[in-house]
Amino acid sequence: MNRFFAAPLVLALLLGFVALLAMSLGSVSVPAGEVAAIVTAKLMGAVPAADPAITDIIWELRVPRVLLAMTAGAGLALAGVVMQASVQNSLAEPFILGIASGAAVGATLSILFGSAAIGLGVPGCAFLGAIGATAAVLLLAGIGRRVSTVKLVLAGAAISALCTAATNFIVYMAADADGMQSAAFWTMGSLADAKWHSLFLPVLIVTALAIYFLSQLRTLDVLLLGEDLAVTLGIDASRRRRIYMALLALLTGVLVATCGIIGFVGLVVPHLVRAFTGASHKRLLPAALFVGAIFLVVADLLSRVLLSAGDLPIGIITALIGAPLFMKLLFGGGRNFGG
Repeated sequence: MNRFFAAPLVLALLLGFVALLAMSLGSVSVPAGEVAAIVTAKLMGAVPAADPAITDIIWELRVPRVLLAMTAGAGLALAGVVMQASVQNSLAEPFILGIASGAAVGATLSILFGSAAIGLGVPGCAFLGAIGATAAVLLLAGIGRRVSTVKLVLAGAAISALCTAATNFIVYMAADADGMQSAAFWTMGSLADAKWHSLFLPVLIVTALAIYFLSQLRTLDVLLLGEDLAVTLGIDASRRRRIYMALLALLTGVLVATCGIIGFVGLVVPHLVRAFTGASHKRLLPAALFVGAIFLVVADLLSRVLLSAGDLPIGIITALIGAPLFMKLLFGGGRNFGG
């Protein structure tokens, strides 16, 4: 089992299989072979030998959605791994800094009151809200003296609670029933609006930060072991933590702005992978990227096929899968956290 989780090639093949399955299943089922032929023809610039309606379903709807699920899953898992090492807290995850709650404030304002006057749509307002919340957390945690892991966690909880209250107040005061329903659906996460043009920024950010953090494996290992060791090795832990948190704010803000709020991926996936790979980031981080992508593709597939009338918000699926799994990891034994 250790070799399974440590082998990127095996995980990549599994991800390819799950992605093909996700493209095949849905309200209109398409044989996997036909899906593969359509995708191959499109990539080669040829006209697929298939019904044009089926081609549009696969290429215009399902392929972008699966790619966005893979990107978001890998990005959230990456953020979870880095955050848990940076703050030395095994319960840390991308939303602990209040990023999701800040994004929800911006998105709710945009949905219910419109953002045309300032030239921003829902993703733009959500991104600004996420960045603003993260800046508030870093400012609050840094008041008086250097940032500590405990202060970051507590500041994140405080800002998250404040932003959640603000979102609820905005929804309560609004008189737009359709807007309230749209805001509620967005805050539960959805990949239904995935389009080719919406993939560029998430793919760019996730790819760039994955490459960057793969170059920081030694530093992440040192941060996980504590500030005293970091100082001994000449690493400014506080400065590194600020840099990493700023990058995680950018990463999670982009993903939340694109997909809405999707919880538990950054919390559960690192623990699940760490139980098999151990705590060393050399094996943990690459495996977590693949497992995060697989997890969210499967969750999105379930959100599409469980109801015949429409999609379930993907945040509900990730919570239903992630919460029991996390409880099992939490109470199932010390080895679950790489111990």
